[in-house]
Amino acid sequence: MDINNAMLFPILFPMICGILVMWLPIFKKRSAMIFFVTTSMLVNAAAVFLLLVQPDLRLEAFQFTETLTLLFKIDNLSRLFVTLVSVIWIIVGVYAFEYMKHEGHEQRFFLFYLLTQGALIALGFSGNYMTLYLFFELMTLVSMPLVLHSMTNEAIAAALKYLFYSIAGASLSLVGFVLMFMYGGSIEFLPGGTLDPQLYTGHENVLLAGAMLAIVGFGTKAGMFPLHSWLPTAHPVAPAPASAVLSGVITKAGVLAVLRVVYYQFGADFIRGTPVQYTWSVLTLITIFMGSMLAFKEPLLKKRLAYSSVSQVSYILFGLSLLNSAGMMGAMLHVVFHSVVKNGLFLVAGAIIYTTHKTNVADLDGIGKQMPVTMWSFTLLSITLIGIPPTSAFLSKWYLATGALHAGVGLLSLIGPIVLLLSAMLTAAYLLSISINGFFHRTGEGACIVENMEPPGTMLIPIITLATLAIGYGVFPGRLMALISVVTKGLF
Repeated sequence: MDINNAMLFPILFPMICGILVMWLPIFKKRSAMIFFVTTSMLVNAAAVFLLLVQPDLRLEAFQFTETLTLLFKIDNLSRLFVTLVSVIWIIVGVYAFEYMKHEGHEQRFFLFYLLTQGALIALGFSGNYMTLYLFFELMTLVSMPLVLHSMTNEAIAAALKYLFYSIAGASLSLVGFVLMFMYGGSIEFLPGGTLDPQLYTGHENVLLAGAMLAIVGFGTKAGMFPLHSWLPTAHPVAPAPASAVLSGVITKAGVLAVLRVVYYQFGADFIRGTPVQYTWSVLTLITIFMGSMLAFKEPLLKKRLAYSSVSQVSYILFGLSLLNSAGMMGAMLHVVFHSVVKNGLFLVAGAIIYTTHKTNVADLDGIGKQMPVTMWSFTLLSITLIGIPPTSAFLSKWYLATGALHAGVGLLSLIGPIVLLLSAMLTAAYLLSISINGFFHRTGEGACIVENMEPPGTMLIPIITLATLAIGYGVFPGRLMALISVVTKGLF
C-alpha cells in the first residue's frame, strides 16, 4: 500500500470507532466500551506517530475540478498540531471514563468525541484552503453535540449559539477563500504564501479584504473579538471533558486555520504593514484585555475559565499578527502551553463539580483542605497561565512581548506588552484568589466542611499529568523550541 494513502487511517479510524461505540449493543457494557475506546485512541496515536516520522507526505484524495481537490499533506506544522490533538485526546479521554458516569449518555459522548478527533486530525493534514474549510465545517458539526450533551434548555441554546457563530465565521472565511481563488493563484498551502503577482496586481485591496475576512472568520473559533461570545456560553454547560478540549484544542483549530491562511496562502510579506495587520493586532489586544476583565468579574468557575480562554487564545493570535520570528515563537509555544494548562484547569473544575457539585467560585472556600492534590494541581496550572517563571507560559509571553517590541507596528509595539502585563495581573487575581481562599479559608457559611473529597484516580492522574507538563515544559523547553524553529522555517 502507498504510504501516502495511510494518511486516511487516523482520520477515518476514530470516526468508525465512534460509530461502533454508539451502535453496537456490546458497548452498552461499560467495561467493553472503555476497553474499546482506550484501545482505539492508543492505536490511532500509534498510527499518527508512525506517519509523522515519515518524510513529508501528500495525498490527493478526491478531485472536484481540475483546480479544486481534497488534498492532505504532512508538514512540520501538521506534525505539531496532530501530535497535540492525539496526546490531549488520550489524557482527557481517560478522565472522561469516570466523569461521564456523572453526566450519563456515555456512548453518545464518545461517539462525538471520536468523530471530533478524526475531524481535527483531518484539519491538521489539510493541504489546501478548500480541504481546510471543509473539515473546519465538519469539526463544528461533530463537536456541537458535545456542547448539547445534557439536553437542557441552556445547553440547547448554547449549542445553537456555538453553531450559528461558527457558521457566521466560516461564511466570512469562505468569502476569503473565493477571493483567494479568483485573484491569488494556487490554494495549496506552501511556506511563505502562494500569491502570484501576475494575478493579483491591481487587485491588492481585494485580496487584503479577503485576508481580513478569513482572519476574522477563522478567528471566531479561537474566540477573537467581535465573534467571541459563543465560547463563554458553551463552556459552562458542556461536560468538563468537552469543555477541556473545546478550550484547549478546538480553539487551536481556529489558530491553525488563521496561521495557514496568513503564512501559507497570503504570505507574511503581503500583509505586513497593511491595515490588515494593524486591525488584526488591535482586535487581539481588545480580546486579551476584555477576556481578562470579564474573567475577573465572573462568579461561575467554568465560565471564568471560559473567559480566560477568550483572553489567552488571543495571546497566540497577537503573536501571529506581529509577523516576525519572535512573535511566531511565542505564539506557537503558547499553543502548546495553553492547551496543556487549560485542559488541566477545566479537568480540575470538573473534578470539583463531580465531588462537591459546587459551580460558584464563592462556594469553594476551604476546598483545598478537602481536595489538596487537585487544588495544588490547580495552583500550579494557574501560576503557569499567569506566566510566573520558571513555568512554561513565562517563556511564551516573553517571546510575545519581545516580538511586539521589535515588530515595527508603531504605538502597538508599546501597547502590546502593556496589555500582556495587565492581563497577567488580572489572571493572577482571578485564579490565585481561588487557591488562596481554597487553602486559607475563612470559617462560616459557605465553607467546605467535608474531608477527603479527592476524585477517583482515573480523574486525578490526568490532572497531575497536565500540571507536571505545564511546569516541565518551562524547565526543559529546548526540544519544543527546536521543533517550533523547524515548523516556522521559511515563513518569513
